[in-house]
Amino acid sequence: MSDIRILGFAGSLRRASYNRALLREAQARAPAGMTIEAFDLLEVPLYNGDVEAQGDPPAVAALKQSIRAADGVLMVTPEYNHGVPAVTKNAVDWASRPPNDAALSGKPVGIIGASPGMTGSARGQSQLRQAFEFTNSFCMPQPELLVFRAHEKFDANGKLTDEATGRYLVRYLEAFAAWVRRFKD
Repeated sequence: MSDIRILGFAGSLRRASYNRALLREAQARAPAGMTIEAFDLLEVPLYNGDVEAQGDPPAVAALKQSIRAADGVLMVTPEYNHGVPAVTKNAVDWASRPPNDAALSGKPVGIIGASPGMTGSARGQSQLRQAFEFTNSFCMPQPELLVFRAHEKFDANGKLTDEATGRYLVRYLEAFAAWVRRFKD
């Protein structure tokens, strides 16, 4: 099997976030033939058409280039107030510009997420999927990975301690690898 390169980012800016921890776990548990490079969204400014008209800020240009260079994108998103957080949506907004040459256009995408709540990040993931209709991205429909009660599944150092969640993560990544290969040249 050919190697696939995935760009992953966490839709949380908090250093100790469960979603950053989940991204690190995904990197560590990626199946053979898959590598996941993490991109930090900390320096990506809020989308602003006036700023875009002057040219992409360096962090935005780096995000777009990283997406273009990857075979697929893994978004690891929390859920805030029953929806997709601004950090995640902002990254999608920048990567959707310009519409006729968007970095996300035609990219296979996977979404996973963690939350202390009982639904994991289900509502946030659902809302995020809607954005991919505009970006012409191919979001993997199944399986889903919704890590609920995340505070019980990660230790204080951000290490995943729940074996069942670890198994689900591996199965998800194996399915995502197969999904990305469907779209690879």
